[in-house]
Amino acid sequence: MEAFLVSTVVVALSEIGDKTQLLALVLAARLRKPLPIVLGIIVATLFNHTLAGLVGAWVRSAVPAPYLRWLLAASFFAVALWALKPDRMDAEPASSSRWGAFAVTAVAFFLTEIGDKTQIATVVLAAQFGNLIAVVGGTTLGMLIADIPAVLLGSTAAMRIPMRLVRYVAAGMFALLGLVALLAPVSP
Repeated sequence: MEAFLVSTVVVALSEIGDKTQLLALVLAARLRKPLPIVLGIIVATLFNHTLAGLVGAWVRSAVPAPYLRWLLAASFFAVALWALKPDRMDAEPASSSRWGAFAVTAVAFFLTEIGDKTQIATVVLAAQFGNLIAVVGGTTLGMLIADIPAVLLGSTAAMRIPMRLVRYVAAGMFALLGLVALLAPVSP
């Protein structure tokens, strides 16, 4: 249960203001089809975070426990620093004329999430907790907690969220996880 709850909270906070949340806002404004957009987000996130979780499980099995502790702590601290940097959209998503809102969302979200801090966090959380299903379920729920309101409420709600404060809280949570990784032994 701890792996699920920590994964949910950490990713929900780090997703606020993230480029995938910005993508959700753009898609909602452009495509105006909330249900296919939300379903596309769910499918892309489950697929992406499952792959990331599998990488984390592999790291956990491949790296000896004494080194894993330091690798996890360094990774959490790196993501904490990364969380302080504001995200922006680099490109507009493709039009849905041929693909439809679901396909455009699923492909755009999957590609945008590659190498993103929430994907890296999923790898690290899976390596930390050793519970693939709980971590993937938690990180996916965390993404949905942040992204579904962005789709349903649009940019007006996003403008009222204190992004700087959210970035600091997310960075603090990742730093705390780094400290926990240093101080608590990695369970088998």
